[in-house]
Order: sequence, then structure tokens, then C-alpha cells
Amino acid sequence: MSPAPNPFLTAEHEAYREQLRRFVRKECEPNIDSWERAGELPREFQRKAAEAGVLGIGFPAEFGGMGDEDPFFQTIMVEELARTGSGGLIASLISHRIGSPPVAALGTPEQKERLLRPVLSGEKIAALGITEPGGGSDVANLRTTAQRDGDHYVVNGCKTFITSGMRADCITLAVRTGGPGMSGISVLVIEAGTAGFSRSPLEKMGWWCSDTATLYFDACRVPVANRIGEENEGFKALMRNFNNERLMLAAQAWAFGQVCYEESLAYAHQRQTFGQTLIARQVIRHKLVEMKARLDAIKAQLDLLCWQINQGHMPIAEICLLKNLATTALEHIAGEAVQIFGGAGYLRGAKVERIFRETKVLSIGGGATEIMNDLAARQLGYGSQ
Repeated sequence: MSPAPNPFLTAEHEAYREQLRRFVRKECEPNIDSWERAGELPREFQRKAAEAGVLGIGFPAEFGGMGDEDPFFQTIMVEELARTGSGGLIASLISHRIGSPPVAALGTPEQKERLLRPVLSGEKIAALGITEPGGGSDVANLRTTAQRDGDHYVVNGCKTFITSGMRADCITLAVRTGGPGMSGISVLVIEAGTAGFSRSPLEKMGWWCSDTATLYFDACRVPVANRIGEENEGFKALMRNFNNERLMLAAQAWAFGQVCYEESLAYAHQRQTFGQTLIARQVIRHKLVEMKARLDAIKAQLDLLCWQINQGHMPIAEICLLKNLATTALEHIAGEAVQIFGGAGYLRGAKVERIFRETKVLSIGGGATEIMNDLAARQLGYGSQ
């Protein structure tokens, strides 16, 4: 049975989906296993992705983007890339979606030309540097400092768990230029090759083809021309960035859950046990039905929130709650998918095996489940005096 049409999507949305589906089939699926083994994506692939329309969604057309901030285009992009079964592909390929929005929103025309255009064309790679070894989600208390010295800032400190941290050409960095708390934070872009800037790779459970790093800054001199926005006013820009990131993490969780469901359904029709296919077993059918019920509920809420954003609203509490709902559901669905596959689901090469290993990072990244619950409670006024 064909799925019912989505009333939120236009012919333009569907044309974009078909464009990306062709790109994923041609460029991603034949290569994803070798990229996973290599631990990174090739540079040339970044340029191909730009040509296919992956990199420019949501960024200004005058600097090489596609000029449309409609979140439905972003969710379609995530859904199609997820067909590879690799979260690392998405994290690495579109790390600029968390690294470059502050530049697009607050940068001067000169900064956008220099720091944004080459990223959107795939010539350079952007990353975001916020998390610190002792800080986690506590952005307001970050310790990396940037002291003004003439027409430069001198940066000292450390960042960790940085997606694309090893290969990024420009890193949007949250630094402390003022006093304690959120009012003393600024945003700088530090470029590869800056004296005193070094990095070391981190090995992970999943997201293998997405390089992750710890970054070290030892008296790095960063031009004041690389400050994005006003001094000591970077916190709000970073928080706006998080809302979209969390929505897209929810979209990823749904999309990978959908892949698990589709792979499990196909395998249940194919796999024979004791003279019957798995789909003939009631217990397997019930697992599949429960998967679909959760996925349909998440997708309905995801579409609703995207529509609300298009109407000019930013439902922060609901985004937090959806991220938690979607990532928790993915953990269950991926576990059930591996169970349906049995031994075959424990072997490398199965999409469900890779997705199972990568579920927890979505529950942690962009704000851990516990942080999301607390932020949602505050947004909803729970416990306020």
C-alpha cells in the first residue's frame, strides 16, 4: 500500500527529494562502507554534495546558498541521506549546518564572502567548537578565553567532541571575552593553519566516517576581523543555532528508525524459519506494527513543528520534547530491528547493526535527554515562581 500524500509538501519539495535520492544512490550507497573504514569522507565528495543541492539549503542565495529556510527541505535532506544507514555521513557532510549559521546570521558581507561562500561550494569545511572537556552542555560557563590584543584576540583553551574537527578549514568558536556567565561570550572563526592551533582525533562507537577531534588553542592569534557579531553578545546566536540542530536531530532519529523498519520488514518477508517466513509469526508482526506506530506519531509531530516554524513560531519546548521522543524511540526500534535480523543483525555491513551502534549519540548530541527535559520544563513554566 502506498503511503498517503503529505499535505505539507509541495511539488518543489518532492522534486528536491528525487534529486537527493538520485545523488544518494549514485554517490553515497556504493561508497559508504569504504568511507566508514577510512574514518572520513573524501574532499571531492563535499564538492559533489554542493552541486547536488545538499549544502546550500537554508543559507542566503547571494553567498552560494539556496535561499530557502523552509525546514521541510532540511528534513527531506536528512531523510534521504539516512538511507545509507550512516549517521556519520550526515554528521560529517553537513557539519557546516551547525558551524556556519552564526556567520550567515551575524556576519558582515565580507565575512560571508570569505567564510561562508567557500563552505557552501564544498571547497572548505566548517565546524562548530563549543563543548569543552569539563563543560558539556553548560555553554554559559565555558572557559576558553580570547583576550583582545590590538587587532587580534589571543585564544587559549580546549574544545572536545568536535564534529569534523580534524578536517575543518574554519571553526566557529565560542570563547569568553568578558565576565562570567552568558553575557561574556563571543564568537570567533579560527582558521586551519593558525599558529598555536592543534588537534587530535577521537575514536568513537559509531559515526566512523565522521572525524571527531579535541582542539587545543595555545596563544592563538585570531584577527578581530574574524569575530562574528558584537563582542560579548554571542550566547543568543549560539542558542538560536541549537533549536534548528535539535529539530534536525529529531528528524535524523525518525529517518534512521524508518530505515530500521523498512529493512526489518523486507527481511521478515525473506527469512525462513521452521518452514515459515518471519512475517508469518505473530510476534514479529507485532514488533513491526509497534515500530510503525511510533514512527508515524513522531513524523506527525515533526511535520507539525516544521509547519509552525514556517508560520514564524519557534516552539522550543516542543522541539526539545520531540528530540527526546524521537531519539528514545530510535533506541527501541533499532534494538528490535537487530532482534528481528538475529545473527545477521550483529554482523558488520547490515544497516541495522550500524544504526544500533549510533543511537546513543543522537540522545546526547545537541543537548542530552536530561538537559532537554529541563529546558522544556522551564519553557513551559514548570516550577517558575
